[in-house]
Amino acid sequence: IGGARTALFNWLYARNVAGKFLIRIEDTDKKRSTTEATHEIFKALQWLGISWDGKPVSQKENFVRHQEVAEYLLENGLAYKCYSTQKEILNFQKEAKQKGKSSLFRSPWRDRSEPPSKDQKFVIRLRAPESGTTDVIDKIKGKPMQTGINQRTYDNPERVIHGVVKLSSVLC
Repeated sequence: IGGARTALFNWLYARNVAGKFLIRIEDTDKKRSTTEATHEIFKALQWLGISWDGKPVSQKENFVRHQEVAEYLLENGLAYKCYSTQKEILNFQKEAKQKGKSSLFRSPWRDRSEPPSKDQKFVIRLRAPESGTTDVIDKIKGKPMQTGINQRTYDNPERVIHGVVKLSSVLC
């Protein structure tokens, strides 16, 4: 339902401002991305009466550019390699909830550079500020509105790259 709602709001916004409603298929997750799943997305949008402009774009089609940007972010200290496993993150969150503490995961790899081993898999996380607030301009609700996001309570932004990707001669 969340994807349909997001698509509807974006479609309405694009039509309201004489813009284009473009579809980008997030197909970098090799386990969940299938031709059938993509077909179901198109079917659901058509059922809702939502039409799109132009050819849908595959996230994989821009892989080389994404890799370049990830390299740039790493080289300029704007991102870091996080070697925490999904199991470690889930265990941390489970323990925190049991203790009644925040389950907000802060990567121990943010300020470390040496991998635990040469072939250790990693994700690239954005190096978001650890304190202060971030203002977001919300144009959907009418007038632009600033909303302060407290960096101490906001989770690390979504990973830039995950999966099996060759990046600087290291498998991630």
